[in-house]
Amino acid sequence: MRRHFYAACFLSLPIMKKIFLFLLLGICLNSIAQNNETLHQTAKTFMRQADYANAVLVLNRALQQEPNNLGMIKDLALSHYFKRENTIALDVIKPTLDREDADDQCFQIAGNIYKALLLPKDCEKMYKKGIKKFPESGPLYSEYGELLWAQQNYDAIKLWETGIKVDASYSKNYYNAARFYYLSKDKIWGILYGEIFLNMEPQSSSSPELKGILLDSYKKLYAEANLKEIASKEKNEFAKAFLEAMDRQSGQAAYGINTASLTMIRTRFILDWFNSNANKFPYRLFDYQQQLLKDGLFEAYNQWIFAPADNLNAYQNWVDTHSAEHKEFFNFQKGRLFKIPPAQYYQDKYF
Repeated sequence: MRRHFYAACFLSLPIMKKIFLFLLLGICLNSIAQNNETLHQTAKTFMRQADYANAVLVLNRALQQEPNNLGMIKDLALSHYFKRENTIALDVIKPTLDREDADDQCFQIAGNIYKALLLPKDCEKMYKKGIKKFPESGPLYSEYGELLWAQQNYDAIKLWETGIKVDASYSKNYYNAARFYYLSKDKIWGILYGEIFLNMEPQSSSSPELKGILLDSYKKLYAEANLKEIASKEKNEFAKAFLEAMDRQSGQAAYGINTASLTMIRTRFILDWFNSNANKFPYRLFDYQQQLLKDGLFEAYNQWIFAPADNLNAYQNWVDTHSAEHKEFFNFQKGRLFKIPPAQYYQDKYF
């Protein structure tokens, strides 16, 4: 009996050692992972401080322990990119593009590096690969479109429109498309996309540019001799309804387009739209305008959009004399995240 007991203990000993070693290995790996996470956060702090040399140093140290850590690889590539060491940056990020766990950000980073290296053909090939893997990535469509636009390839708009269609909440495609349409004969979509971008990114550094584009686009829209005739030739039913409703407000534009006249035009437009078109063409932008109108904030909203480009001194005077209304609008705006539902895409020209 005792012999069997000792034999059982002897046979169990290697298993216990394995368990002990396994637990010890787990503790070590966990310690390494925690240490690397600390190093990664330290590197991110250096990156926020624009100290990219130290970020590179720390990330290289951490990657010695975790060479396949995708997050650290992306940050290392970005740090080299911001140091303008683009060849090194490309060597760092390029292998990730073939990894199963690669995300669309890997392709975005690679795209910026290819552009900096002036390799447009390689960059375009890479974007196509990225979009094939991530067909609903708004950022990839936006940046691929920017690559084509820089080459004066007007197919860029097809990419931006696709980005809007498949990733309706990504703002940059609206920005790029609004600027494109502003330079074209089609002012409808420039007006709509420009205002959507402003609501998605109200504090963007691009907002002043878009506000000027919006004001000028309305001026050009009402400079047309006969909006009703233009509407009759419009094949897109949503755009046709928009033009017809805008035409019915033409009387308000008779004495010029400015912040005051646009506030009146747009007020009457919203009342008209919800009386005749809202059920057929639900649109988040117009829902938002109606909400502001009901809450008594529509004038402040229009002042915020048009007055800085129209007459900055007059806008400041309006803010001084309507401080409560101005403050209420901004508090309202800060408490909301503006998004367009995916089903509300009506620009079907390219599909």
